[in-house]
Amino acid sequence: YNRVWIPDDDEVWQSAEITKNYKAGDRFLHVQLEDGTELNYPVDPAALPPLRNPDILVGENDLTALSYLHEPAVLHN
Repeated sequence: YNRVWIPDDDEVWQSAEITKNYKAGDRFLHVQLEDGTELNYPVDPAALPPLRNPDILVGENDLTALSYLHEPAVLHN
C-alpha cells in the first residue's frame, strides 16, 4: 500500500496510507491517517493526491534526490 498526501485545513497536508486498491473510476480513495483515522477521501481521477516519498528519503539535503517532488514533499522534507 502506498502513502499519499491529503490536503488539510489545519496542517496544510496530512500523510495517509491507502488501505484499499484504487481502480479507475472510483469516486473515493480509502485511506488511513497517521493517527489511525480511516477516511474515504473523495477524488477526481484527473487529480489524484500526490504520492509520499519513502521514509529513507526524509531529510534529504538535495531535493532532486526525492522520488516525488511536489509541494507537500518539499514542505515535509
